[in-house]
Amino acid sequence: MNPRRISAVFLRQFYLMRGNLPRFLTIFVWVVVDIVLWGFMTRYLNGVMGHAYNFVPAILGAVLLWGFMNRVMMGVAMAFMEDCWARNFLNVFASPITIGEYVCGLVLSSVATSVIGLVIMLGLATLVFGLSVFAYGLMAFPFLLVLFMCGIALGVFATGIMLRFGPAAEWLIWPMPAVLSPFAGVFYPLSVLPRWMQGVAHILPPSYVFEGIRAIAHGHAAAPSLLVWAFGLAIVYMLLASLFFMHTYRMVVRTGRLARYSAESG
Repeated sequence: MNPRRISAVFLRQFYLMRGNLPRFLTIFVWVVVDIVLWGFMTRYLNGVMGHAYNFVPAILGAVLLWGFMNRVMMGVAMAFMEDCWARNFLNVFASPITIGEYVCGLVLSSVATSVIGLVIMLGLATLVFGLSVFAYGLMAFPFLLVLFMCGIALGVFATGIMLRFGPAAEWLIWPMPAVLSPFAGVFYPLSVLPRWMQGVAHILPPSYVFEGIRAIAHGHAAAPSLLVWAFGLAIVYMLLASLFFMHTYRMVVRTGRLARYSAESG
C-alpha cells in the first residue's frame, strides 16, 4: 500500500467537491432534510404524549445514526460513480495504482464526507430539537463505529456490483439502505417483527446497534453482548465485501469487461 497513491484518490474527490458547489451540497442536503422532517415529527409526538415519553433520543437519534451509515455507504459508492461518469475509471488503472489502494482512497474520501455530514446532523439536531449526544453516554461511540464499518462494507459491496454490471446498475444501489431498514429495526424493537424477519435481523449488525441505542434511550444499560455481536458481524461483512469486490475485479479483468467498461456495459 502506497500512502501517496491512496491520498491521490482522496485528493481527486476533494478537488471535485471544492470546484463544484452542487457536489458539495449533496454531502449534507439530504441529511438536513431528514433531521428537519423527523425532528418536527418527534416534536409533535412529544406534544401528544406530554411528559410521558421523550421521542427525541429514540427516534431522532435513530434517524441520525441511520443517516450516518447511509452517508458512509454512499460516500464510497459515489466516489466510484464519479470516476465512471467522468469516464476516468480506465485511466485510473492505467496508472501504477493497485485495486487495494484505489478502494482505500474511496474509503478515505467517504470518511471525510460522512464526518462532515455527521457534524452537521449533530449540530442541527442539538440546536433546533434539543438532542443531546451525552444522553447516550460513552456506549454511543462503539455503536457508531459499528455503523461506520457496516457503511464501508455496504459501500464496497455496492461498488463491486457496479463493477460487475456497469454504472447502469446504480439503480440497484440507491434502494439498499431502504431495503435493509425494516430488518434493522431502526425505529422499533425487533420483537414487533414476524419471526422470519427477526431471523434476518439477527444476522444484520445494525439491528444490534439500534436495540442497544433504544435501551440507552429508555434509561437502561445496553447489554455488552449486543456490542460484541454487532462488532463480530460487522467485521465478517467487511471481509466478505472485500472478497466479493476483489473476486469481481479479477473476473472483469479476466473476461475483458474492464476494457469495455462504460455506462452502457451490462
